Amino acid sequence: MEKNQTFTNALQFRRSIRVYDEKKEIDTNIVKKCIQQATLAPNSSNLQLWEFHHVVSEAMLKKLSEACLGQSAATTAKQLVVVVSRKDLWKKRAEENASYLYRLFGKKQSHEYTPREKFALGYYKKIIPYVYSNFLGISGYLKYMYAWIIGFFKPTYRQLRNSDLRVVAQKSAGLAAQTFMLSMAAEGYDTCPMEGFDSLRVKKILKLPSSAEINMVISCGIRKPEGVYGERFRIPFEKVYTQWS
Repeated sequence: MEKNQTFTNALQFRRSIRVYDEKKEIDTNIVKKCIQQATLAPNSSNLQLWEFHHVVSEAMLKKLSEACLGQSAATTAKQLVVVVSRKDLWKKRAEENASYLYRLFGKKQSHEYTPREKFALGYYKKIIPYVYSNFLGISGYLKYMYAWIIGFFKPTYRQLRNSDLRVVAQKSAGLAAQTFMLSMAAEGYDTCPMEGFDSLRVKKILKLPSSAEINMVISCGIRKPEGVYGERFRIPFEKVYTQWS
């Protein structure tokens, strides 16, 4: 009961803060700990196609706040965390998962693996490469069309185009971002997820490859009272909730 209440408190405490108190510092190590907790977020196929860039340098904070269109949530922030989606790293991450499974199951002859172990290894060595490999975007559409044909006869996975997989990676990054913000709230720290930014400039500042995608920039600090823009508004729950009994 106490743990549930702690989560509820963090959930209620978290607001998107637009103005931070410039006189109040936050502990870099605590922010780092919250980022580490964010990596425990659920993600598609455990590929963990994300990166977290923790910015504490005053020079970089200034550059990034300008790239965030000069909004007060960025210019008054003490630190910034940039959540990056890295769909382009799927092959490396699949190999790391397979290597972990080999360490877990042990190196054996093929016939010595149990059916469950074979499936787990095959998932990262065969299924993931099939889903994510996409030569010039063409093979993705071919797989997508094939899935639609199969789908007339049985349930099948259809998100096989490059655009579909980008969404998958961004969803995983978003789950990590939310986990980070709730972790910060539990520490009594404030955040604001920002989507208003010049993505090309942000990538240039962080020296990211063109294949990387910015999921969101999260400002961090301690709120000023005026940093909360009014009472929290949500659409009535009955309009967004359906129970199928």
